[in-house]
Amino acid sequence: MKHRQEEDDLYRKFSKHREEENRRIREEIQDEWERELERLTNRFQQEMQVKKRRPESEIGALTLRHQQERADLEKNMTLRRDKKKESLTRKMLEHERAATAALVEKQSHEMMELIQERRSEYMAASSIFLDGEEAPPYPSRAPPPLPPLVSKFHIYTDPAEFADVDKIAISVAQEDQKTFTDLVRQLVGRCASDVEKARTIFRWITVKNLNNIQFDENLRGDSPLGLLRGIKHGTESYHVLFKRLCSYAGLHCVVIKGYSKSAGYQPGVRFEDNRFRNSWNAVYVAGAWRFVQCNWGARHLVNAKDAPKPGNRGKSDSLRYEYDDHYFLTDPREFIYEFYPLQPDWQLLKTPITLHDFEELPFVRSLFFRYGLYFSDPNTKAVMYTDSTGAATMRIAMPAHMQSSLIFHYNLKFYDTEGDGFDGVSLKRFVMQSVVGNVVSFRVHAPCSGAFLLDIFANAVTPREYLTGEPMKFKSVCKFKICCAELQTVMVPLPDCASGEWGPTKATRLFGLVPITHQEALVFAGRELEIQFRMSRPLADFMATLHKNGIDEKRLSKYVQQNVSDDIVSFYITFPEEGQYGLDIYTRERGGPTAIHNGSSEKEKHLLTHCCKYLINSSKRN
Repeated sequence: MKHRQEEDDLYRKFSKHREEENRRIREEIQDEWERELERLTNRFQQEMQVKKRRPESEIGALTLRHQQERADLEKNMTLRRDKKKESLTRKMLEHERAATAALVEKQSHEMMELIQERRSEYMAASSIFLDGEEAPPYPSRAPPPLPPLVSKFHIYTDPAEFADVDKIAISVAQEDQKTFTDLVRQLVGRCASDVEKARTIFRWITVKNLNNIQFDENLRGDSPLGLLRGIKHGTESYHVLFKRLCSYAGLHCVVIKGYSKSAGYQPGVRFEDNRFRNSWNAVYVAGAWRFVQCNWGARHLVNAKDAPKPGNRGKSDSLRYEYDDHYFLTDPREFIYEFYPLQPDWQLLKTPITLHDFEELPFVRSLFFRYGLYFSDPNTKAVMYTDSTGAATMRIAMPAHMQSSLIFHYNLKFYDTEGDGFDGVSLKRFVMQSVVGNVVSFRVHAPCSGAFLLDIFANAVTPREYLTGEPMKFKSVCKFKICCAELQTVMVPLPDCASGEWGPTKATRLFGLVPITHQEALVFAGRELEIQFRMSRPLADFMATLHKNGIDEKRLSKYVQQNVSDDIVSFYITFPEEGQYGLDIYTRERGGPTAIHNGSSEKEKHLLTHCCKYLINSSKRN
């Protein structure tokens, strides 16, 4: 209640200061308006004296000009007033945020002191003595920032381990509490560890959807939503709120300020101003400081059409919440890819990096780490430079358990514009995506000098899900800026094949079709070529289409034949001329829809699923 009174006093101070400043601006603008209007009127009267013997038309024109100048002045003064108010509001908000954060810091310290005092009294009264086999007590003072000795994986491996405490957080979020004490007791009263306490607070914030809460204009501090009035006024952030709740739960927590690769950031951007300033938390649990980013982990509603309307709670069990678990207790070696603290110690790394190092780190998103991806080349940077031929390669490695389910996609566009084509050809055709072993490669061949943006997407699906033909949602895992200073070789686009990876790996992964003759995506051939696969499970129809820049696909259809003998599938290709070709191969599971063999390859393709594709260079010398 003491803290509530202090906060009430602070918000009254904010309100009074805002009223005073708004009144001051109104008076300043009014004074300026009156002076300018008097100057304008005097000038008009003087001009009227000079022209009083002139024709009525000139006097009328002068009157109209005066009216227009008065209207322009009024409009200009209104714009100046609004601009002043906007600037002042921004400055006041910065001051109010700092004052709120300082108050929460003070109150959090007081609450931690009180909790430690009560804890000591309880332990003394209960004669509790810890022996060597029990966990050490929670520290009474906040420890210095040091790297954690174990990773997040050693604390928990699956968010489902928190199913029970997550349910508590979601249930508590459906109601409103009048005091932080009530809220925290409902959240952590049944928690068995400091990790569970931090978890319920994190999940309550990510579920509560604070940004969309409907507040009344006259919000009292002792009302349920008055508890969150700092969110309404913009004076309290998710991070300050998380710190406050942690202190009431007896957990040491700090707010860390620094830079983040947040909305609007692109690889290659320098952190030279305040555009990408951000805040986040570190909470002391499981014997170490660990990062929490409530704002980036915050939920969104799946099937938003089912969301309850303001004032109507709806059926809570019909709603499904999504949140990003990556931002709870994130390992420092992963967190540093997106967040750079102003104080190096709060990187929580054994060897802190510089701001320049941070800028050079590849621009990755949380999904990159959720899938267990990593860069096989330690020299991979956010900005990659092409060689003299305009080529640059990005390689991403997959963990063994994800190789059978991860599907990648990409997009290439010019860095400074939204343009994604060159000379009428999609820039995607200047990227060759292939998979060898556990590494997926994206080799970019710049069609011209300049800067490009490569966005790499991924999705984890089972072969059965892929074969249903339903559209898949890909999410970005990383982005690169590709710089081509000069181009000594004229690059031509790849043949216009189906999108996605090149090579037979996809055929093996999705259809159990194992290549016998050609295991690589790039094939060098003479004027004839035979490609063979072995079926590890029954497949029905097969079809292959040949592509070459400048030649219509239908003209090339007669140059491809296929044959199935037992479990061996063979494709025979003859090339009408030398050059680079693309070969698309399609098939379907036995028992799927039967293709209508009417001679139309387009209709057949719609009934089959793309299996794989090869890039073939044909010449007489091979």
